[in-house]
Formats: sequence, C-alpha cells, structure tokens
Amino acid sequence: MIINVAYAIAIITTLLRNMSAPNNSDKAAVIPNDDSSEDSAKPGFYSTKEGDDFRWPPLESNPEVFAQYLHSIGLPTTFSIGEVFGFDEDLLAFIPQPVLGIIVCYERLIPKSQYREQDKGSPDNYDKVAWYMHQSGTLDNACGIIACIHAIFNCPLVTLDPSTTLGAYKQRVETFTPTARQLALEQDKAFQQAHKKHAARGQTAAVNRDQSKVKHHFIAYVLNSDGELCELDGTKAGPVIIGKCDGDLLRGSIRAVKGKLERGEISESLSMMTFNLANE
Repeated sequence: MIINVAYAIAIITTLLRNMSAPNNSDKAAVIPNDDSSEDSAKPGFYSTKEGDDFRWPPLESNPEVFAQYLHSIGLPTTFSIGEVFGFDEDLLAFIPQPVLGIIVCYERLIPKSQYREQDKGSPDNYDKVAWYMHQSGTLDNACGIIACIHAIFNCPLVTLDPSTTLGAYKQRVETFTPTARQLALEQDKAFQQAHKKHAARGQTAAVNRDQSKVKHHFIAYVLNSDGELCELDGTKAGPVIIGKCDGDLLRGSIRAVKGKLERGEISESLSMMTFNLANE
C-alpha cells in the first residue's frame, strides 16, 4: 500500500512539473507518404482515400483498451499492458519488471526518405529478430496491433493457444516471409472484426473515416537474442538494430525515443506503453 501511495505522489509531482512524456489518448497511425504514386500493396506504403471507411481503424493509445483487445484474442492473462507516465527515474522505478516489450505512439514530422540511413531498416535484419512483419495500405491503421504482435511474438515467455485468434494467426504464418505475414493478416477476418470492436472504444470511436484526423503511429522496441535493442516498424524496409543497451529495454527505448525528438523526427506528442507480466 505504501508503494501505491508513493507511486501516485511521484506521478502527480512529475505531472505538475510538466516533465512527463506527453500522453494524449486519441493517438493512432499515419505515415507521411514520400510518393503518392506508390503501389498501395507495397510494404511501407500508407494511404486511405478520404471518405473511405478504414479497413483497420485506429486504436486509442490506452493500456486498458490494448489489454482488453489482446486478452480477447488470446494473450494469456498472465501478461498485460502498462503505461509509462514519464521519463523521470522516480516514475520509471515503479514500472513492473521485467519489461518484455515497449510500444510507442508518436506523431511523425518527416517522411521516411529523410531518415538517417541506419534508421530506415533493412531486410538484412529479418533474421536478427524472432519475428517481423510488414504493414501495407490495406492494413491502413493496424500499426497499433502490429506493434503488439511484434512485442508479443518476440517474447520467448509467451505461449499461445492455437485455437485463439492470436495463436491461430501465429501458427499459420510462423514460417512465412514478413510480406506474406502482412498479406495473411489482411485476409484474417476474425482478427479484423476483433480489431474493429476494440477500435470503437474510447475517443478513437469518432475517427473512422477521416485519415487527416489520424496523426500518430505505433512502433515496438524489443531485445533480440543477442541483447540488442531493436526497433520494429512494419512500414520500414525491415528491423532497425540499434545496439546493446545493457539488457535494459525500458531505458534503452527511452534513449531511442529521445534521439528521435532531438533529430526532429517526431513531435513531443507521444506516449509509451509496456508489455509485461501482469501484477498478481
């Protein structure tokens, strides 16, 4: 009980100092297009015609929404989604350990063509992570669930029931290429219906046709088997291998996000969630 009170005090103190990471709850995905003539089926292309209903509507960046969604499709309840309230150490100290994956939602300010070469990702890195998949225009605003898939499927502690939506998808596409996994998700009607149900929760329920209102994008950070911090974004050419982070996924991810802020790649309108073991 003392820990809970201390945690609440730390959160309130940090928010009052306005030092915590911004956490707007109505965030979801959009990618600045580099070339409007690109084929919409190409990995990394991202477009929805104005007025069209989203095939995969945007999700609210809300741990409760994500946890309910993931548990409903087969994530064991021994795992959950938490929230990072700020980057100050007095807040990070209370985040449940171990952190198994990081999901970040932010507003991109520049197109992919302007990224540093090492941040564009590469197919050469496919084999450096346990799991990677692409995202296409058909998976218009599916980046939130794709970030979760990247975090969950790269975690060796997770065992999925193949009779569930999530477990069946993983079993079916385990040996597929990243692009084939993308195509399989596009055609997975059960998965899509579950996604639409949970996308209708919270503030994102009103954003169902107008892509101009969708300003944010989700990505995941994981550690690979060599202990390297990896950024997984299905709209890139492949995984981005950032490097060693002394086994500290949480703080390594924060440093990576701060780097994006310093380089002007993203705005300060961002939020961060954790994939972790559920509190007993």
